[in-house]
Amino acid sequence: MDVRQSFVQDWHATTVLAVKRYGKIVMASDGQVTYGPTVMKASARKVRRIGDGKVLAGFAGAVADAMTLLERFENKYREWNGNLLKAAVELAKDWRLDRALRRLEAMLIVADSEHLLVLSGTGEVIQPDEDIAAIGSGGPYALAAARALMRNTDYDARKIVEEAMKIASEICIYTNDNFVIEEL
Repeated sequence: MDVRQSFVQDWHATTVLAVKRYGKIVMASDGQVTYGPTVMKASARKVRRIGDGKVLAGFAGAVADAMTLLERFENKYREWNGNLLKAAVELAKDWRLDRALRRLEAMLIVADSEHLLVLSGTGEVIQPDEDIAAIGSGGPYALAAARALMRNTDYDARKIVEEAMKIASEICIYTNDNFVIEEL
């Protein structure tokens, strides 16, 4: 084994969850950034408003990569005059075809009043069957909790997000309970 490999640590970061219900879209992320067995930061902000406040965007993955993608998405959104779906598809095309972009290790969730989408580096633009999307290390836990809450309660989007993120933070060691929540 290469000695350098024994010192290589994995960055683990983030749970991002978005829920659309009763005409509202709510997106949240936790604040934890973990490097190997160490919590490096507990208050990172991984959810943002973009597009003059009309779009929510959340990212998971390498921060520099995610910020690059977020910036490029926002540029595409402006280029396509606020058409979220078209901007997402165009970014996914670039992401898949551009040699430098292909190496970026991140995922995005973007949402406006009409669409909730997950964008991946493999060129996928996914509109979930249910109005719930989650990414990151704790994404599967948050997604499962949100689906159960959506199917079995009358909670609004914010309450579902808050409860599902709390559950994810109790299960995933890479997720804390320092949430940033944005709502449209």
